[in-house]
Amino acid sequence: MEIFLLYFLFINIVVFILAGYDKHQARKNKRRIPENTLFFLQFIGGTPALLTAMFFFRHKTSKTSFIVKFSLIFLLQVVLVYLYLTDKI
Repeated sequence: MEIFLLYFLFINIVVFILAGYDKHQARKNKRRIPENTLFFLQFIGGTPALLTAMFFFRHKTSKTSFIVKFSLIFLLQVVLVYLYLTDKI
């Protein structure tokens, strides 16, 4: 359990930093972090950090396609956790 918590902490720190860096790059019109990278990191456990970073940095909050994809990944995670907790997977 401790390893899982350390992993969760690590992935969320990485996601938060990358989202902040992406916002920084966006302001400078420089090369950005691909959305698919952010979505992959969200999927493997970075949802809390990405959501926090979106509001903290005001990043991608008005981009509808990003919000929709973010929400779909979040809903998928909720379903997977529910199925796991109810011993259906």
